[in-house]
Order: sequence, then C-alpha cells, then structure tokens
Amino acid sequence: MSRRAFFNEAASKWDEKYGTPELARFLERITLGFGLKPGQNILDAGTGTGVLIPYLVQAVGLSGSITAIDYAEEMVRICRSKHSHLQNVAVMNQDVEAMDLPSSCFDAVTCFGLFPHIEDREKALSQMHRVLKNGGKLIIAHALSSAEIKARHLDATLAVANDTLPDEEEMVWLLSNAGFVDVRIRDEPGCYLCKSTKI
Repeated sequence: MSRRAFFNEAASKWDEKYGTPELARFLERITLGFGLKPGQNILDAGTGTGVLIPYLVQAVGLSGSITAIDYAEEMVRICRSKHSHLQNVAVMNQDVEAMDLPSSCFDAVTCFGLFPHIEDREKALSQMHRVLKNGGKLIIAHALSSAEIKARHLDATLAVANDTLPDEEEMVWLLSNAGFVDVRIRDEPGCYLCKSTKI
C-alpha cells in the first residue's frame, strides 16, 4: 500500500482516532509559539483533515488567509466539509513536492504531522522555500518527539513503518541546503518543533 492510499483509507476515521481534547490543548499551546501575526498568508502543507486550521485562523484573523493542501483526496474532502464555511480558508488537493502555487506568496508554511511522511524531502523543502516570501517562516511540528514517532511507526502498517523525522544534524543540513537559516529545533517528549527562515 502506498502512503497516499494509506492516508485515503485512514481519512474517515482520522478525527475519531486522533481528535482528542489533549491534541486540541497541544495545538492551542504550540501555535502560540509559531510567531504568526494578523493579516499573514499561511500555507498549511499536509493539512490532513485540517486539525490545525482553526488555530491558524485564530492567529491570522479575518485579514489573513490559510491555504491548506494535502495529496490524499479523502483527507481533502473531509477537510473541505469541516472548513468550507470559512471565507479566508482555501483547501486544495496538491502534493507538497510539486505545488502548483505562486512563488513568494506566503508569510509562513506550517507542516504539522507531515514531515516524516514526505518521500523526497529535498524536493519538498525546495518547493516550500519557493512559495515563501523572503523572511518567511517554515514551521515543522509534531505532537510527538522524534523518538516517539520512530517507536510508534515501528508498530504501524508497512506504508508508514519507516517514516521518521531526521535527527537534528540531518534536519539542519536539509534546511540549510534548501536555503533556510536560523534553524531552531525543540525535540522533547510530546513535542517536536523546528522553525527556520527563508533568506
């Protein structure tokens, strides 16, 4: 089974399985540390069912906008059903490795729960760098540490069994190679947060 097929199959039960009050509290806390501001335009890459969208909307306000993308069609369908009433949110079926979006148009790109599942990380980071404005922020986050992700996926289906986060040295290299600077990584039980800036 491919990753895309895995996420399409899992989409209908995703919120039921993972949409816990604990996750909601985590997202509320962690998005405060993203440094987003009212009026900004945000790309939520790998949005899934859109769990991060309400917190991004709260951060950027009605004067800002959220473009949410995912390559799994069922994830996109569910995300649209949940958030289509929000006038400043657009949900699109796109792959982060080959985005059909204008260059230099976003103030920040958020990747919550996505990065371990990206097949070609260099291509994806190049695309994220391209769509960011100069000085824009790339925010990679997860509700687990890198060690916890590795342990959880060992028991997972073969489609995601080998999907892990890079160690700190590799992550810094990947981001630097893609043109990002000021890389800051927080990796602790129950939280992974990596922030960097496009130059």
